[in-house]
Formats: sequence, structure tokens, C-alpha cells
Amino acid sequence: MANTRQHQVHEQKLEQLVMSMPFYIVEYVDNKMDTRSPSTLLNYVLDYKLFLEWLIAEGLVEVEHIRDIPLSVLENLKLVEARSFIKFLERRNIPINKKETKKAEKVSINRKISALRSLFKYLTTQTENDEGEPYFYRNVMLKIEVNKVKETLGARASRISTKIFHNDDDARFLDFVKHDYKKELPETSRKLIYFTRDKERDFAILSLFLGSGIRVNELSNLRLLDLDFEGNQIHVLRKGGKKDVVAVSPPSMQDIKDYLAIRPERYNGSTEDMDYVFLTKVNHAATPLSNRAIEALVKKYTKAFKSNKSMSPHKLRHTYGTNLMEQSGDIHLLMTQLGHTSTTTAALYTNPEQEKARKAAEQLGERRTNYSEHP
Repeated sequence: MANTRQHQVHEQKLEQLVMSMPFYIVEYVDNKMDTRSPSTLLNYVLDYKLFLEWLIAEGLVEVEHIRDIPLSVLENLKLVEARSFIKFLERRNIPINKKETKKAEKVSINRKISALRSLFKYLTTQTENDEGEPYFYRNVMLKIEVNKVKETLGARASRISTKIFHNDDDARFLDFVKHDYKKELPETSRKLIYFTRDKERDFAILSLFLGSGIRVNELSNLRLLDLDFEGNQIHVLRKGGKKDVVAVSPPSMQDIKDYLAIRPERYNGSTEDMDYVFLTKVNHAATPLSNRAIEALVKKYTKAFKSNKSMSPHKLRHTYGTNLMEQSGDIHLLMTQLGHTSTTTAALYTNPEQEKARKAAEQLGERRTNYSEHP
């Protein structure tokens, strides 16, 4: 299992959260720790917490703390009650900010159903009481369907395409950050002070996303020994803890080199091989940048460039993937570079059928126009 910094943080949060859970969820987490990442388990236990709190709120169990909810409540949960929980998930309002709320997306609801299915499967097939029997046999969650989001590959590719940089917009974006972003900040403002301190670091981060297509977690976990300036490549830890080598565009490697030149002075960063590459400063001490901080800075700069339409690191990754596919036309190279194992996922970056349909529509339009002009 990948021992990334994010996983270590999630493991600590998981340990703390599990202390408030019933014994059977504690056992479940302990059983799955070797096969599921701490990040996945943390999300699952947060889903269980929501479910258990709902059971108390609905009066389906009379206890003060969720840790006291007995197994019998899960064993005897009626189908109508399980479906009511799903309706609760679909109808509840999730705060976006102080004024706005939104409904949960199907993907989020499906994940909660999958989490509960995993728990109920464990309790009914993978546990053993003193008599050598599972804790209980009745699994109501088998009757709850996962309603998959229906979307064709073409529709998904088209949706992604509307949210990334096209043509030379990625180069224009980097040029904007380097030369024009500063002009939009008020003089003597804290924003200007922080930008002046962080501009080389932030620029290197943006450049690396657009010059390699790596994921945010792969970027935040880069250490100095992972940088290979001679070969213009970096060593990353992929999903599932797989080590990989990723080619990086030479200008992006130069941007990292420019950042490293000011890193010791600005962030008190050492030059030890195991030190993290991208740092911030907390109480005058060098601290690795978190995923959330990286996502926030990407959002900040893209929002300034795109007139209040922000992007995520994942969209910069999609931009790189699309550019690589247009440049090379090699889907296997794309899979290698982005760390994909499925050609279906990689195909999102190239959709020849959609392009054919667009060109055919143009030709049909020209035919009609030509007919109108020559009666």
C-alpha cells in the first residue's frame, strides 16, 4: 500500500474516528487495512458515521452514542428503512458556502451504497462468532441497487473537453502567471506579498502539471531524489503504491530548477534527498504543501486567467493528456505517461468518432449553403 504523506494523514484521522465506532466497524477496518488504502477506509467510516447517526435521528435505535448501536439493528434493518436512508442521501442539502447548498451527486451516493455493501458483506460472510457462524446472515444491502451514472464515452469526453485548455491556452496561461497576474494585485496587499514570495514555486507547480500530466498526490509527494534533470523525468508513486518514471517537458524541468534555486532561502528547505520538493513555511519552518493547498493555488490562478472560471489539477492533467494525444496519436504512450491501466479511460482524451461527426455536420451544412447560393 502506498505510504504517501496524504495516506499517513488519513491514517491518523482514521484511527481517531474509529474510536467512536461500534466494535464491528472497528473489526471491519482492522480486517481491510492491508487491502484498502487509509484514504478509502476513512471515507467509508465517514459514510458509516452518517448512516449510524441517521439510525439514531430516525428513532430506529435508542442509544446516546453511535458506538453503542448493536449488531441486531443492522441485522433487522428493513428494506423500506434502507431505502429511506438512500432517499435521505438524495434529498439532503449539502452546504457549498454560507448561502448556498446542493444535492449530492449520484457518484457520491453510489459510493455510500458501496461502502455499506462492503460492511454488510463482511458482517454476513467474513466474520465468526463463538459458534463459528457469521455475526448474522440477513444482508438487506444486497437489495439496494447502485444506480450507475449513464453517460456514453463520447458524452464524457465532450464534457471533459469543455473544461480544459485548448490550442495554446496552456502556454498563454503560464505566460499570464509569469508576467501579468502580479499586475492585478493591489499594491502593498498581502496577496502581492505572498505572490512575490511564492511565484517561482507556484509557477513550477503549474508548469509541472501541464508538462507531465501527473496527479496532485503524485506532485505533493515528490522528493528531491525523485527529480532527474539529466533525463528530464521524475519518479512518482502511482495509485496502489506502484513506482513509475514520468517524462517531463524540458521547460517544466527548468521551472523546477528555478524554484529550487530560491527554495532554501524562501522556505528554509534543506537539500536532503528525502526532503519534499514543494514547501510552504509554517512558523518559520519548512512544511510540505498539502494536496488541498495545491488545489487552492491552481484554482486561484486559473480563476484569474479564465475570468472567474476556475480549474482543478485534474483538469490540467486532462489538458496535458489531450495535448499529448494530439501530438503523438499514440494511446499506449498516453496510458504509460498518465499511469492508466485501461484503454477505455485513456480513450477519453481522443474521440475520433466525435471528430468525424463534427466534420460530417460541417460538410452537410456546406452542402445546404451551396444549394441555397445556387438555386
